[in-house]
Amino acid sequence: MGYFDSLFSVQGKVALVTGGATGIGRMIAEALAEGGATVMICSRKGDACKDAADEINANRPAGRVEGFTADVSTTEGISALVAEVRGRVAQLDILVNNAGITWGEPYETFPMEQWTRIMDVNVGAMFTLTRDLTPLLEAAGTDADPARIINIGSVMGTLPLAEGAYSYTMSKAAVHHLTKTLAGELASKRITVNAFAPGPFPSKMTRFATGTPEKAEKVGENVPLGRIGSAEDIAGATLYLCGRAGAYVSGAILPLDGGMSVQTPANLFANTQ
Repeated sequence: MGYFDSLFSVQGKVALVTGGATGIGRMIAEALAEGGATVMICSRKGDACKDAADEINANRPAGRVEGFTADVSTTEGISALVAEVRGRVAQLDILVNNAGITWGEPYETFPMEQWTRIMDVNVGAMFTLTRDLTPLLEAAGTDADPARIINIGSVMGTLPLAEGAYSYTMSKAAVHHLTKTLAGELASKRITVNAFAPGPFPSKMTRFATGTPEKAEKVGENVPLGRIGSAEDIAGATLYLCGRAGAYVSGAILPLDGGMSVQTPANLFANTQ
């Protein structure tokens, strides 16, 4: 194995990616499989996960993907998922908490029940699944090669930006804080915890805005680097954090947003004289 391969390979590792059939979850699953991992993907739409697994495996990656049904929106669903994972593997090297939901509505009518629903799934379920899988992660982690957790946050959790998705943006800010909190608590168990804070990427959740090349180009005009994100952008970050290269990184909120999180006013003092 060459130098770069040794840094970014995930050969022989076992991963779980929730919400892994589409969008960023699928990008992550494909990257891990190409890097040599065995990847379990799950969502409420089990058939979609199985189809995605078949499509990825058809490309003959170095690893492989398995798809099945799971629902992280309930306590019972999380318990069933944990039991499914325990039935398949004795330890877990990588957990990617990608499953999430959103809701958009004007400020004047935004319903209170969409706070409970969004926060329960995007934050509460993420914490609970992580807690219940911690023994499997701890079994995999070592001093030189810790187990890895990647939580999917958002640029909307970094910037004060809602665009009608009030509970979603607040939930992603909570995901970022949860990531840092768990990074501190799980370090002694040899588990790293980091988060991605993506800007606009093509996904089911953003299809209304990025579903055609014309729409994607228009959204890209709002990004400092001038485009929306790609599968390669996700893949590179995933293999960095999950390979040897990222073994000493924990508590990071990695901005995959084309510079959106550090935008500054173009004319802060330019017109004062």
